[in-house]
Amino acid sequence: MSQITVRSVVYQIDGQPYEGRLAFDAAHKAARPGLLMAPNWMGVSAGAEKIAEAVAAKGYVVLIADLYGQSLRPSDASQAGAAMMPLKDDRALLRKRMQAAFAALQSQGEAAVDTSRLATFGFCFGGCCALELARSGAPVKAAVSFHGTLDTPNPADANNIKGSVLVLHGAADPFVAKEQLPAFEAEMDAAGVDWQLVSYGGAVHSFTDTHANLPGKMMYDAKTSARAFATMHYLLDEVFSG
Repeated sequence: MSQITVRSVVYQIDGQPYEGRLAFDAAHKAARPGLLMAPNWMGVSAGAEKIAEAVAAKGYVVLIADLYGQSLRPSDASQAGAAMMPLKDDRALLRKRMQAAFAALQSQGEAAVDTSRLATFGFCFGGCCALELARSGAPVKAAVSFHGTLDTPNPADANNIKGSVLVLHGAADPFVAKEQLPAFEAEMDAAGVDWQLVSYGGAVHSFTDTHANLPGKMMYDAKTSARAFATMHYLLDEVFSG
């Protein structure tokens, strides 16, 4: 069984420090596919690290993007919302921070990354971030959203998407407006994107978050979580098999 190492990766955006966390198998020296993980609105956290470690154990180098800056680590929902909303309201800024983290994944010196095999995935707010990175034209083979919002200010940006898109959605998620689903499908179809949308019956928001416990709103669902991660890994195996 692989032993996953976690290291800090500090990088700069406009002269300000950002600190992501890199998860990888240090015993494996050959280059491996690189995944940029966008965490939920709590940002870089112990929970995010746990997910990154589990994914890295499947044979990837995973960098958790720091979307807020090294000095900002939300400790509650109020702080997380205050940190998140300026980025949701300014998708150019959101993309800039994702692009910087994406560059850091490729340039960091801790673990060898195969830069021909790159992808992104994210959770809740991070799902939105993963999709926006793909819409920006980043060279990702896949972009995966777990219980994330799907709206975007300029749907035509889907024409920039270079890889496959996978949305893993809770059918009973009260935080993703129902009209976002057909709009997303139309956006992807208009751009000719290879896309999938998997809707899990009965699942609400945050179904992968083991700490989510607000019935009817945000709730961990072990079965749905396992199915969703298996679906992501199936897609990654497919797009990286070349």
